[in-house]
Amino acid sequence: MELSKANILKILEKIDKKDFKIINLNIFGEEIILDISTTNPTLQSKKNIQNSIKKLIQENINSEFDLKTNFKVEKAEITSNQIKGEPIKGIKNIIAIASGKGGVGKSTVTSNLAISLSKMGFKVGILDADIYGPSIPIMFDIADARPLSITIDGKNKMKPVENYGIKILSIGFFTKPDQAVIWRGPMASKALNQMIFDADWGNLDFLLVDLPPGTGDIHLSILQALPVTGSIIVSTPQNIALADARKGIAMFKQKSINVPVLGLIENMAYFTPYELPENKYYIFGKHGAKNLSDDMKVKFLGEVPIVQSIREASDFGHPASLQEDSKISLTFRDITKNMVSELVKRNKDLPPSEILKITTMAGCSAVNKKNE
Repeated sequence: MELSKANILKILEKIDKKDFKIINLNIFGEEIILDISTTNPTLQSKKNIQNSIKKLIQENINSEFDLKTNFKVEKAEITSNQIKGEPIKGIKNIIAIASGKGGVGKSTVTSNLAISLSKMGFKVGILDADIYGPSIPIMFDIADARPLSITIDGKNKMKPVENYGIKILSIGFFTKPDQAVIWRGPMASKALNQMIFDADWGNLDFLLVDLPPGTGDIHLSILQALPVTGSIIVSTPQNIALADARKGIAMFKQKSINVPVLGLIENMAYFTPYELPENKYYIFGKHGAKNLSDDMKVKFLGEVPIVQSIREASDFGHPASLQEDSKISLTFRDITKNMVSELVKRNKDLPPSEILKITTMAGCSAVNKKNE
């Protein structure tokens, strides 16, 4: 093949130019001069580009030539790994459960709300968005489980792990028990993106999103991308936890986020010894979360006492709400009823895609789902 500009350009069409682009080409006798734009400033990258171009030309041009390359380093385009969300087909309500402060029992509340909702006849899933400290797999006795890969409409999807009738996805399924997740925000957001949009959640009435503590990158990635129906704040009664819970409520109420706060749950509200069932000891303070709900004008959904069986049930992977007619099961049932009641009010005031109407709130025994 003759050494000409047209031939060289035709040859270079065959090369993979994902890391660079050719700005200009000139030929002077046997000298080929290429101006190349690249976003990789390293000498190794430039050398690799030059060698691949030279090899390709040598394989197609019979005559001798001398290749010279001039590189112009361009600033790399910053791409965001923030979840680019849209409504998830088949999921009617997405509830974000947050705490502000860590260690207040947010995941315990999430797991028991899920069980209570399931008992009421709802189809429920949990997205464990606590990337750095996932605990939902342990609480559902599925720590060793792994999601299966299935094909839906020609695309590979993750099938959530299911136990006690709850569909679950967590980063804990993809890491070893002693492996720390040391990721920056973009990597964490990318992992969440896969668990949300590359999963076959099927039809759900509720997807509960168990958020990590604080008000950071993961929260924004979820809240700015998904059609979150409402949020729930979990706190203990002590002032240091309430201060963070206040920030969590403020985050959801910001105009740029504007996610309705369905209510506040007080965990570890009081301790009642087995031997003294009528006594209540307010170890962390009395009615702190209830007072905060009044102050912030959000619904107080209820209080959960310090009970050994809750801790034992979580550790053994058997949420306490599974115990039929136990005091704790009834407590979470009442809290869940209050939450659903607030959700119905919220969906009447704002234009949701679908409204859940409870026809028998007293027992939550009948659930009607009606499209608006």
